[in-house]
Amino acid sequence: MRALITGGAGFIGSHLSDRLIADGHEVFVIDNLSTGSIANIAHLKDHPRFHYTIDTIANEPLLAELVDEADVVFHLAAAVGVKLIVEQPVHTIETNVHGTEVVLKLANKKKKLVLVASTSEVYGKSADVPFREDADLVLGPTTKHRWAYACSKLLDEFLALAYWKEKKLPVVIVRLFNTVGPRQTGQYGMVIPTFVQQALAGRPITVFGDGTQQRSFTWVGDVIGALVALAASPGAVGEVFNVGNREEITMAALAERVKALTGSASGIVRIPYDQAYEAGFEDMPRRVPDLTKIRALVGYEPGVGLDEILVHVVDYFQKR
Repeated sequence: MRALITGGAGFIGSHLSDRLIADGHEVFVIDNLSTGSIANIAHLKDHPRFHYTIDTIANEPLLAELVDEADVVFHLAAAVGVKLIVEQPVHTIETNVHGTEVVLKLANKKKKLVLVASTSEVYGKSADVPFREDADLVLGPTTKHRWAYACSKLLDEFLALAYWKEKKLPVVIVRLFNTVGPRQTGQYGMVIPTFVQQALAGRPITVFGDGTQQRSFTWVGDVIGALVALAASPGAVGEVFNVGNREEITMAALAERVKALTGSASGIVRIPYDQAYEAGFEDMPRRVPDLTKIRALVGYEPGVGLDEILVHVVDYFQKR
């Protein structure tokens, strides 16, 4: 198989590249390095079945050539991270919506399979947990930039499913729930690498809000396995799937666990959302997936729990 990964130098994209190369496939990567890093794929640069291009997916003539050469497109390129989303809402919307539009339009010419990476953020403020793929979605008002990311990814989903319905372009949508692992940075607000780096440096561990908000974290290897399995499953076409882990933890408890695991003397400091992001910032109290659908189709089960995830992330940053 020849696979194109948009955003392939990013955290998830680079791990997907590793897996596809290991499985014997040929991999083409395009990334503009806005949030990705060449260091993530440096170990693959000389591999005969790995090819990378540093450019934006908005470069349609270039992207058209890459899509034509591929059998499947893993569309991971997007604006990511709450901090980036709040600070650059125009960039977020344009990158996510226009980028997906271009990928789908080009893939449709020769009906190439497209796997679109979406996010658990699309569930918004829904309190109907665990989140099911067919559940109602509840977003905040347009005056809160925090919801621009969720809305942009929802538009991606609507557009992809419209291409499937109207033009029979094979698409698969995956809603990722807080993927974590090596190569992820805390630069744009990702909480586990942020907590770990703060603890290892002896800086205060900063918990935003009151710390009662709960999240479930998924090992990047489990996510990659799900992406590969769904791309290979004809029954996944035209469908939406949660990919995540059901194990929940509050942010306050996560900070305590990171502090204990690292043996850090760091204090734990709570910072109001208004100071961390912007006035009137709204957050989701819980974010946990219903995995019934993906389990039934491809037998997905997350294999790595939170304690093991934290050990791996701490080890990664200690070695750096």
